[in-house]
Amino acid sequence: MDRALAEAGERRIGWAARAMPVLTALGERFAAERPLEGWRIAACLHVTAETAVLVGALRAGGAEIALAASNPLSTQDDVAQALGEYGIAVHARAGVDRETYYRHIHRALDIAPGLVLDDGCDLVNTLHTERTELLDGVRGGCEETTTGIIRLRQMTAEAALRFPVVAVNDTRTKRMFDNRYGTGQSTVDGIMRATNTLLAGKTVVVAGFGYCGRGVAERARGLGARVVVTEIDPVKALDASLQGYEVRPMAAAAREGDVFVTVTGNRDVIRGEHLAVMKDGAILANAGHFDVEIDVRALDELAQAVHRGVRANTDEYVLADGRRLLLLAEGRLVNLTAAEGHPAAVMDMSFSAQALALAWLVREHALLAPGVYDVPEEVDVEVARLKLAAAGIEVDELTAEQERYLHSWRSGS
Repeated sequence: MDRALAEAGERRIGWAARAMPVLTALGERFAAERPLEGWRIAACLHVTAETAVLVGALRAGGAEIALAASNPLSTQDDVAQALGEYGIAVHARAGVDRETYYRHIHRALDIAPGLVLDDGCDLVNTLHTERTELLDGVRGGCEETTTGIIRLRQMTAEAALRFPVVAVNDTRTKRMFDNRYGTGQSTVDGIMRATNTLLAGKTVVVAGFGYCGRGVAERARGLGARVVVTEIDPVKALDASLQGYEVRPMAAAAREGDVFVTVTGNRDVIRGEHLAVMKDGAILANAGHFDVEIDVRALDELAQAVHRGVRANTDEYVLADGRRLLLLAEGRLVNLTAAEGHPAAVMDMSFSAQALALAWLVREHALLAPGVYDVPEEVDVEVARLKLAAAGIEVDELTAEQERYLHSWRSGS
């Protein structure tokens, strides 16, 4: 054990916990109630200080936990070391290759979990393809990301998913606080840390106008950028247009953009034909989950030279005509690689929903068929109520007459 590294991790975890009052309170409740007593949990999450606070709450609730990283470039080694000293089985190290990344997931699954926590569906996918001997013991799980939910719903459509999974990503609080405000701020933070570029006056192309994409677009516009949105969904494209953003197909936007951010959950959003017409100095960043939204292989093929690390988390690709394209974070999550991910105050709500959803699964799993389930409304409301209380914010309550009015169809206008 590297004690100095562990102490640095402990300080980082302590700082995050200051901004996570809801999860801290849930940890205290879990310590008293022990809702996860006797349960083994395999988790594949970003190994950060905020995740450490979640793990602490689950452990206080009685769980035994094995943790692997959901992104090798987001792992904070000091946090991993600190969690190891707390007695958590952590299988993660910053910067590992793809083979090691999956080996770590297998080691987390060696715990033979009854519950799983996933961020991108790689752990659930591995369970269903390579560790099928463990499936009968899994009673349920939670998924944190849009990309993961897309994959899980496809598994459900093909009758492949073998246990119930709660779509934590799809709660109202998660979409608002985490996807919109968290992704918006942390993505811009990552781009600015990696490049020190001035966004004011630049053209920022945002690919995808879901909750994450609109958060990125809002933050970029707030810093003075001209924002162009690309979309495949006509309703989302219309929404972006009505909010005052320019909407273009990527083929047109590729010629105009100074900064590109992919936030779609799909692959090959920026392809070779787009890269071939971009401006000299264009910046490419991905804020979707996996490193496939920007076609890095096509970028390699177009480049005559590649200068790695021209700045931290920035690689320069020089094309045949001398134009230079700047790829951030190797095409992986820019907000977690070049920055520190969402602020702790954001993850306070997302991880509180995770913790409460796990406790709900323990109570209800015997009644649930395999498939994807929404977080119960009472869990989402409880998280919001706890957050408001921690911030000292009060809200109105319905009067008895208002309750009767809302629940009666007999009252006229």
